[in-house]
Amino acid sequence: MFQSAIGRTRVPIFGRDTVSPFAESSRNASRTAVRDTPNSSWILGSVGRNVVFGVNVTLRHPHKIHIADNVVIDDLCCLDAKGTDNTGIAIGNGVFVGRNTILSCKNGNIVLDDRANIGFNCEIFSASTVRVGKDVLMAAYTYLVGGDHLYDRTDIPVLQQGRTSRGIDVGDGAWLGAQVVVTDGSTVGHDAIIGAGAVVVGEIPEFSIATGIPAKVTRDRRETSPESR
Repeated sequence: MFQSAIGRTRVPIFGRDTVSPFAESSRNASRTAVRDTPNSSWILGSVGRNVVFGVNVTLRHPHKIHIADNVVIDDLCCLDAKGTDNTGIAIGNGVFVGRNTILSCKNGNIVLDDRANIGFNCEIFSASTVRVGKDVLMAAYTYLVGGDHLYDRTDIPVLQQGRTSRGIDVGDGAWLGAQVVVTDGSTVGHDAIIGAGAVVVGEIPEFSIATGIPAKVTRDRRETSPESR
């Protein structure tokens, strides 16, 4: 069950499917924990214990948002589980979602596995399935683009053409540096490191370090670097 203890505010644009539960908060109570409420319009799909929201968090289609234990959703985040036949957003135990981050579904699913740490001003978009694995570290301004526009036709704008999505998988223990972009259909292997500003197109193997645009593997973390010899 779901409620704000402080300053609950409704957002009228999407009726019951959008809530901004913590739009107002005192300086002495800038975080609010979830607890029971009898008001059914405030119910998430499921929520665990010790879940904390910052101020001005927006939840869209909350019945398709599932949150486990010990989760923090920081200030000004937007979680949008929009879709007709998707399951929505699933957030595992111990996840941190940094301020101003957007989780956006367009009939897709987003999974943040246990202890994933999402920096501020990140965006995760899904039109199929985007998974962020256990213990993943995503630095600020990272963008996972789990969908694309079709552009085959030249007689109409791209905006009026269809969409495609193959999804994204970021393996357990990976580290994505600041301003990394991961494009649709890409995979980042477990324990890989992607350097700041890189654009991932395709597959990055496990334990690899990759940098650049597009991201290229520079070495394997399991190999001893010359500097460490």
